[in-house]
Amino acid sequence: MKRILIGTAFLALSAMVFAAGGQEAGASADAGSAKTPGFEWILEESIAGVPDVNPMLVNGDVISAGSSTVFPLAERMAERFNDEGYTGKITIDSIGSGAGFERWAVTAETDIANASRPIKDKEVAAAKEKGRTPITFKIGTDALAVCVSKANTFAKDVTMDELALIFSTARTWSDVRSDWPAQPILRFSPGTDSGTFDYFVEEVFNKKKEPILGAENLQLSEDDNILVQGIEGSPYAIGYFGFAYYVENAAKLNILKINGVEANKENVDAATYPLARPLFMYSDAGVMKSKPQVAAFLAFVLNYVEEEITDVGYFPTDLAPARKGWIDAMKGVY
Repeated sequence: MKRILIGTAFLALSAMVFAAGGQEAGASADAGSAKTPGFEWILEESIAGVPDVNPMLVNGDVISAGSSTVFPLAERMAERFNDEGYTGKITIDSIGSGAGFERWAVTAETDIANASRPIKDKEVAAAKEKGRTPITFKIGTDALAVCVSKANTFAKDVTMDELALIFSTARTWSDVRSDWPAQPILRFSPGTDSGTFDYFVEEVFNKKKEPILGAENLQLSEDDNILVQGIEGSPYAIGYFGFAYYVENAAKLNILKINGVEANKENVDAATYPLARPLFMYSDAGVMKSKPQVAAFLAFVLNYVEEEITDVGYFPTDLAPARKGWIDAMKGVY
């Protein structure tokens, strides 16, 4: 979708006309958004019900933190927001989904929590104590990538049961398959604050952390780039992270099939790839209304993420529920 941004002077004039009662076909029936200070960035045009945004008219900073998996996508959307005229600052800290929810729900330091897992009940309760009710914005889908070094010439695919062995009790590769080398397995995993870790444990170990945390030669890191470096460094290393990090490092890594299924858009859409999972941003109606720049950035993401997500290395999703969440949150303003 191509978009042309018109100048701020014309937009200001349009807002005055709109506030006076002029409303073109296709504009929202609720004209209040044009009258509300801080929401001048709302354009009459909308995309599937969410108003288009003129970033040049958005003021104020946006603070987000959370998933390292969501980070590349959030960063791309922030860069585009800036490129189209936003002059504020968007902070995106890559600290893991759990730590991101801690900052958003427990200490209320951030405006948006980026997550590669759904928010937990205890995090919802903590948010409500801060007067926040989480709104879930599902913005894409990830195919969790299980990777080995390009120097690994023997592992091409694994079953889910073999994956559990590799990340727990197997000491050598030959413990998994007799024709694989009798060399120690070097394991690389996201840290325990990571939504990727939580998801892997849930799918591979039925929510039990003890098997993987008790494995030999295990290195944990919240920085996916460190995991990439570790895997790249040995033919006997293996690790996992979001698909975008594999795409970025495809020249250095091989991705394994899981249960014979390749990680690609077709298999993610068909729900046949065993390790496909949603990607989220979370916020709150009160935050979005009191900080119009947060509502603006989220609207911008929902309107344009489909244009960026494949290039980043993830897969599109049905945005209708997220868009409805935005519209419901902004009742009284838009």
